[in-house]
Amino acid sequence: MGFFGLHVWVSAGLLVVVMVGATLAGLLAGRAIHRRSEGFREPFGVLQGALVGFMGLVLAFGLSLAVGRYEARRANVVDEANAIGTTYLRAQTLAEPERTDSLRLLQGYTATSVLIGETVPGSAAQDRAVEESGRQQRALWSLAGQALDRAPEASAPRLYVETLNEMFDAQASRVYGLTNRVPTAVLVLEVVLAAVALAALALHFATLGRGVAAVLVAALLVVLLLQVTFDLDRPTRGLIQVPATPLVDVATSMDEPPAAEAPAGP
Repeated sequence: MGFFGLHVWVSAGLLVVVMVGATLAGLLAGRAIHRRSEGFREPFGVLQGALVGFMGLVLAFGLSLAVGRYEARRANVVDEANAIGTTYLRAQTLAEPERTDSLRLLQGYTATSVLIGETVPGSAAQDRAVEESGRQQRALWSLAGQALDRAPEASAPRLYVETLNEMFDAQASRVYGLTNRVPTAVLVLEVVLAAVALAALALHFATLGRGVAAVLVAALLVVLLLQVTFDLDRPTRGLIQVPATPLVDVATSMDEPPAAEAPAGP
């Protein structure tokens, strides 16, 4: 699971150790060659400038990947909540007994969808929640088939089946989106390149005999940026999470009595 499997504070601590350690190593190396560094200052300046610029590009690339996935996950939650809400409304137009059974199952299905968003992607808890959702989907589909058998010419069961299928697809998209993370190779490249660039920057400043505090501040800012990138890739943990508020709101609305009465006939 790579960086995704680390707790938020563990990953933050490791990043601080790596970045500050690389910076201190660069400072020590720069001080060691300070007196004989006249011929190296210009090459070091060019090298550290190139590395810092390249580091900025890679960090921005990784952050953009993480932000894009985060926004997609938020959109998936809204899409599923809308699909469930529409399906619940259309289920109210079904004839009995499918109407009552479907409404009850949809309430449980929504609660399971909320639970999926609260579990760690790929964990045993999420697998159990997805499995339970699958059982509920099969039960809902069976009831939809019965409603079609009872009234094959009616429009309500057909519209309900269409929305039901969209609801299932919306949850599948959300579940897969939760595991769609920034490639580990990109994160490793960010960490390694940031450490090398900070070491080169610290070495260059040390050869000039100044800028120690500025380099340490730069290291902490890089740690913050990397931690935000990692945190965006943890949709159900950490400080930046994908809220399940739309699904919770739909579940709360289901506590109210159905807006439509049961049809009088088939």
